[in-house]
Amino acid sequence: MEEVSDGVYAYIQPDGSWWINNTGFLAGRRGVICIDACSTERRTRALREAVGKVSDRPITTLINTHHHGDHTFGNYLFPEATIVGHEEVRERILAEGIPDYRSAWSAEVEWGALQAVPPFLTYTDGITVHSDELRCEVRYIGHPAHTTGDSIVWIPERRLLFAGDLVFNGGTPFVLMGSVSGAIEALGTLRELGAQTVVPGHGEVCGPEVFDRVEGYLRFVLETAERGRAAGLTPLDAAGETDLGEWGTLLDSERIVGNLHRAYAELDGRPPGAPIDLAAAVLDMIAFNGGRPLSCLA
Repeated sequence: MEEVSDGVYAYIQPDGSWWINNTGFLAGRRGVICIDACSTERRTRALREAVGKVSDRPITTLINTHHHGDHTFGNYLFPEATIVGHEEVRERILAEGIPDYRSAWSAEVEWGALQAVPPFLTYTDGITVHSDELRCEVRYIGHPAHTTGDSIVWIPERRLLFAGDLVFNGGTPFVLMGSVSGAIEALGTLRELGAQTVVPGHGEVCGPEVFDRVEGYLRFVLETAERGRAAGLTPLDAAGETDLGEWGTLLDSERIVGNLHRAYAELDGRPPGAPIDLAAAVLDMIAFNGGRPLSCLA
């Protein structure tokens, strides 16, 4: 736990790689507002224990920044809370349940007795919650980016931003289920907020300088896709022939292949966030990883 502002905590889970996300919470006099759950039963129970060390008040609200399981699989362990999310988050969780694609990752993961529980308070553009007198603006980013239903939690009085997976700090950004161009546009929106402190979806708490690094990687993806497509290469072949350079030091570098699948779709004229063959993209990431299941320490 890191108290990033008075009564506001970031819950950072190292090392921030596949399925190891960050969450956060606001501890008020009446109750606690949590921002995202975790990927496994064990990790979500540990989050709840950490909250209990700070506050003896009930967890009244759980906000989901997007639908991915590392942020929502633990929803069912908050039975007393109002679960809040964008309409798309509810739709995706209801459609996917606990998805089978977890098998692409290491078999050693102890997921626990997961149950798919979607938000039951939804919004289209945003909603405002209050922790005592502190205003927290939950805003839909407005278009596909990391996913098709990304939201942020912005606390203007503290210039504090919970960015969800629109921001990875030290890990490879991932837009397979969203949009490369949309993710770049979203970063412009985040810059305009004037945040001083940023809690990313994965990685250490940071400042707004992280936006430039994430955007630099995404533009690298676009440039790689343009070259690969012009040369008639598949996303996997384009990734294999590309020197990742500075981006090769980021965690989960095999995400370049999934990101290229999305970039190719956009270059082919598919709308941002349009369905693509996710299974093919995941299999290509495994191939890029030497045929081994993707690593997961959750």
